[in-house]
This record gives sequence, structure tokens and C-alpha cells, in this order.
Amino acid sequence: MPTIKAIIAVSGRDQKGVVARFATYVAEHGINIEDIEQQVVHGRFIMDMLVNLNDMTMSLDELIVGLQDLGKQIEMNVRVSLADQRRDRKVAVLVSKEPHCLERLIDDQRAGRFKGRGHIDCVLSNHPDLEPIAKAAGLPFEHVPSTDKDAHMKWLLETLQKRGADGVVLARYMQIVSAEIVAAFRHRIINIHPSLLPHFPGANPYRQAYESGVRVTGCTAHFVTEILDEGPIILQDVFHIDVGRDTSEDVRNKGQALEADILSQAVQMFLDEKLLVVDDKVVFRPGLSTFFDHAEG
Repeated sequence: MPTIKAIIAVSGRDQKGVVARFATYVAEHGINIEDIEQQVVHGRFIMDMLVNLNDMTMSLDELIVGLQDLGKQIEMNVRVSLADQRRDRKVAVLVSKEPHCLERLIDDQRAGRFKGRGHIDCVLSNHPDLEPIAKAAGLPFEHVPSTDKDAHMKWLLETLQKRGADGVVLARYMQIVSAEIVAAFRHRIINIHPSLLPHFPGANPYRQAYESGVRVTGCTAHFVTEILDEGPIILQDVFHIDVGRDTSEDVRNKGQALEADILSQAVQMFLDEKLLVVDDKVVFRPGLSTFFDHAEG
């Protein structure tokens, strides 16, 4: 009989006895705990439990309902993910004219770096420039000019909802998305900004860094909120500027290579469900691959 495994993910206000209550519940129904990760961040309890369901004395439906009822009793959110039913999450990539981030995400997909957790569903833009790159990768591409900003954002939201996007990636999409889109995809829109936020927000950050004479700058992947470039930070990394030798173009070239790397990592973490926002800060959790891949190995 093949082994049936699942992850029970629990989160909510920290309180005494949470682990004991869930551990007791699963044990009483013949479920063995194989691994467990837990942490408390800013008063919020987060737990991921890998369990073996082979000797379970109830149906899967009964298990899920029972766990959710237990969660409600103590005001905890509960989610159950089966190892053999990992959801393939759809990502819409938004672009303008710069190709480097889109090319890296396409390369990630071809190389299998998304590990079956998700895929690029479509590429949407306000310009036609990157259509050949998307089409060569077999990806649907649509564009609507942003000269009429309201019409463009309306089209974008309708398209994202129609295609059932689970996440949105701004791969150097040079537009500020509408509040309606942010609300519809709360903590599911990832942007790459070419500076170490909160430094050099807004337009032309590489030029700002070059002209200011800083010797270190970098890139930031963050979730998008209604406030420009102030959303919860996922990842950051740096590169050095050789002041007096590097030109503004050198700074830009260094930055673009790093942009693609940081965005790639952030998207992979999002698809692996490693990211959780607590009090406007991103907390890393083990992720599906940490448990399932280890269990399968």
C-alpha cells in the first residue's frame, strides 16, 4: 500500500496548548506525526505538521472538517495539503519592455525550478515588445496600452480573474497597479524593485544610486500594497559600485543581473508556499518541498 502523507498547516494568535491539542487529535485517529515545525512571530503561532495517514481511522473529509472545527474552537486557521495532490498554482507575469526578468522566469520554468508547484500561465503587458519572447516559450501573451490607465487596469483585473491567476509577478512592469488589483490579490503580487528599499524608491533608482555616490546598492523583491514600494519585503541582495570607475550603465547592468536572480528566488518561494505575511512583515515557513521532498527521499 502506498504511503499517504499530508501537511497540516496551523496559524493564529499564540496561546498555550496548541501543539498538544492538534497532536492529541491526530493521534486519537490513528495518524502518525513524522515531522513538525513551529514558531511564534509577533504573537502569531505558525505550525506545519507532516503526518502519515495510512492508519487513519476516519475519512479524509472527516479529518479536514474535524481539524477545521478544532481550529475554530481556538481561533486558528487550518489547512490540509496532500502530498499527491499538490496544487499547480497559476502565475501571471506582467511586463513592459525590459526582457531580463521575464527571460529568467521562463528559464526557471523550463529547468523545472518551480518543482511542479506552479507555472507561468500568461504574460500580460502594456506594450507589444516582449510578445516574441513569450510566444517562443509557448506562453499566451496579451497587451493593452496604458495610455488610458483606467481602461488598462480594468482589462488587467478582468483578465487575471478570468484566467484564475493565483499569483501575479511584476517583472519590470513599469506601471503602478490599481488599488482594486491590490485588494483582489492581497499578498499575492510580487514586485522587483532595483534598490535596497526603503532607499531610492520610485523612478530611476540606479541613477539615484549612481549620482549619490553610494558604494553598495541592490534589489528588493516585495509584496505590492497600495503604498508605492513599501510592501512587505521578501528578499534583498546587494552589489558593489566602483565609484569613479563604474558608469551609470555599469550600475544598471550589475543591477539587472541581480534583479532576475532575486525575483526568481522570490517566485519559487511563493509557489512553494514558504511566505507568510505577519504584521506587514514576511515570515519564512518550511514550505511544501521541505516536508514532502524529504519524506519522499
